[in-house]
Amino acid sequence: MNLTRRIRSAFRPIREEDRAAAYLSESTSLIDLERRQREIDQGIFRPRSFGF
Repeated sequence: MNLTRRIRSAFRPIREEDRAAAYLSESTSLIDLERRQREIDQGIFRPRSFGF
């Protein structure tokens, strides 16, 4: 069971929330953390729509 769970998790797409949490956890200071939070609020991890 453990092997199949690992295989499934390897092919599962990474969620936006997980990417944002990982990005925030890499911050080096409070100022950096606040800047990263603003970037996330502005939508750097949201899929872009080009209006076609």
